Amino acid sequence: MNLKGRNFITLKDYTPEEIEYLIELAAKLKADKKKGITGSSLKGKNIALIFEKPSTRTRCSFVVACVDEGGHPEYLGKDDIQLGHKESVEDTARVMGRLFDGIEFRGFKHSTVEALAEYAGVPVWNGLTDDYHPTQILADLLTLKEHYKYLKGLNFVYAGDGRNNMANSLMIGCSKVGVNFTILAPKSLWPKEELVNLCRGYAKAAGSTVAISDDIDDVKGADAIYTDVWCSMGEEDKAAERVALLKPFQVNAELMARTGKDTTIFMHCLPAVKGNEVTEEVFESKASVVFDEAENRMHTIKAVMVATLGDQ
Repeated sequence: MNLKGRNFITLKDYTPEEIEYLIELAAKLKADKKKGITGSSLKGKNIALIFEKPSTRTRCSFVVACVDEGGHPEYLGKDDIQLGHKESVEDTARVMGRLFDGIEFRGFKHSTVEALAEYAGVPVWNGLTDDYHPTQILADLLTLKEHYKYLKGLNFVYAGDGRNNMANSLMIGCSKVGVNFTILAPKSLWPKEELVNLCRGYAKAAGSTVAISDDIDDVKGADAIYTDVWCSMGEEDKAAERVALLKPFQVNAELMARTGKDTTIFMHCLPAVKGNEVTEEVFESKASVVFDEAENRMHTIKAVMVATLGDQ
């Protein structure tokens, strides 16, 4: 499958077959790395890593993945370049597209990464915006597939803030590949109806379902329960209000037991605020695969770079 030159902005832009291809490529690259085999598909390539928001997994994953494949990553923090301050995003994009072979962006406005993609002339990858976090979803799907050996027909429940970038992106990714997807959240934190309807269309094509609920009994039958922090970056002032609102949706031993399955896994994109969205008990339990997900960020990001920019 040829994805050369493609941007990676949201999984809306990728077909189920393309998503599955990236997951398979990531699994192959992971297996190779475990054997001590790294590639040279990014040899001679210079990669710009633009970070408006701090990061552990995204930054480290892009750096290690790039170096593994023979490329040079250049980290650019919010104070290192003029992006959107003394220079427009469009002009910065056109300059950086002349100097770099690929650009990663992690920041706030989704419109910024869209403008970079429109004007840079080289592949642009979304490392996270306020709306979407597509590289995390690839890592989550790879983790699910490693654990269950298949994706289609799995029952996946996201509990917590149902309208943040993780809920949005998981709904898109799961519905595209045929995973039955449920958001458990208070009605005030449900996702936009427009996105829900779009994802229900994806799910119908894939033979799966998308459900939005505020009833925690709807966790029954879940193969995976996923959560994220109750306050996203920049929303710290809403912490007390969010804790009160979301406490009933905490992933704890009782919620895990409500699935009726002793095989249900717990997932989280990290970092976690233990005692809020998840208890220490569940986070540290055998059901938790959070560090598999964290490692898989690197392998899936590597797959995206190799597929869209690499010389295979």
